[in-house]
Amino acid sequence: MTGDGGWRPSGRLAGRLVGLGVTGSIAAYKAVELLRLLTAEGADVVVLLSPSATRFVGPLSFAALSRHPVESEVLDLLPDGRIGHIVVADSADAIVVAPATAHFLGAMANGLAGDVVTATCLATSAPVVVAPAMDGDMWAHPATVANVTRLRDAFGYRIVPPGTGPLASGQSGTGRLAELAAIVDAVVEAVAGNAVRQVDPAARPPLAADRPREADLVGRRIVVTAGGTREPIDPVRFIGNRSTGRMGAAVARAALDRGAAVTLIAAAVEVDLPTDARVVAVETTAELQAALRREVIDATPSPDALVMAAAVADFTPLRPAAEKIHRGVSLTLDLVPTPDLLAEVAAAVSDDHARAPVLVGFAAETGGLERAATKVRSKGVDLLVANDVAEPGSGFGTDTNRVVILDRAGAREELPLLTKREVADRLLDRVARALDARDAAGQTDGMQRATRASAPAEGRR
Repeated sequence: MTGDGGWRPSGRLAGRLVGLGVTGSIAAYKAVELLRLLTAEGADVVVLLSPSATRFVGPLSFAALSRHPVESEVLDLLPDGRIGHIVVADSADAIVVAPATAHFLGAMANGLAGDVVTATCLATSAPVVVAPAMDGDMWAHPATVANVTRLRDAFGYRIVPPGTGPLASGQSGTGRLAELAAIVDAVVEAVAGNAVRQVDPAARPPLAADRPREADLVGRRIVVTAGGTREPIDPVRFIGNRSTGRMGAAVARAALDRGAAVTLIAAAVEVDLPTDARVVAVETTAELQAALRREVIDATPSPDALVMAAAVADFTPLRPAAEKIHRGVSLTLDLVPTPDLLAEVAAAVSDDHARAPVLVGFAAETGGLERAATKVRSKGVDLLVANDVAEPGSGFGTDTNRVVILDRAGAREELPLLTKREVADRLLDRVARALDARDAAGQTDGMQRATRASAPAEGRR
């Protein structure tokens, strides 16, 4: 592993940058799996989509798997002002175009840079691998044959010829995209013996700041709390905290983007809330407690997860004044502790192991995180996200956070300073895995119960 906790690339393309050009063929959907195979070989892959390709496949899957923004427009600029496809052309170790249409072959053979794929190929000195896919008659047409010959013989492109079999037209012939393993092999052969063109990450295309995840929470219902509760002193004053709701809103948006249905219980917040979430507004700890009972404890069916990102006031005035307390009156507040809402939910749902929601708590500490480990056990949560709010960039109201994620088994994952959206996605990665494990365990238990129920009683023959 690397020092930042990531895996070092391994495989035949380790350390290589590969530009994957996708053009408008019905076989464009296969490029997603090709991307997986290239990354499995250790390649860093940037995807380039022609305008017609975007009508067959969307950029989200490519961006999620590659961790790079997808290049689809010739004039698109990177955040630092560089031209995206030129950066790919200058730093890629190889460009592979798969599937390549007859239109691409003709345009490229004549040096016509009409889209981001042809423009990148025209601007690069890296080896280019082309895997055509089209109707059989198109592949056999003399114009296509001439274009392929020119690309191979005059330009030095490696052509991975199409295979034979059923085609999209309903006919059978030669024109199917070659086997993906053969395309990967051609890329490996193209870079063999060549030094890595650009080893400086700053000169390569940047990683997405907030890379999208796959839709791994489709069919899940997630309850998220956000903001800070306010405990009234009188009708115009309250005891509160510095929470802005940024972290909870980031979790809600990330869960929505991954396909979850989200209920967002929002106390006092200073950020816009996602419009696709079902928002339940609360103000006091007591109102939040009642909302958690409705949305989690008494809900049928139970939500799949509860993420308690809200900052709940630890104390509330014992006897709030019914009227405004006027200036000049000496004031002494008699404060009493508020209930531990997360521990309350954990105790209420602990009996139903098969369907109990994954419980995630947040702990805002100062001066260190030593107390966080004991909170995991005392609150009965599955995961606890702890941060030192006194640390620069990690407090209330910031767009970043540096957190430690602890689980009930005692494992501890320290994350670097990240955007709150990236923290949200790292957390939801853990939640998604926990839900999959819970479902798998439930299926195993159900099969075992069914087996025992169908088995003959002892001694019965």
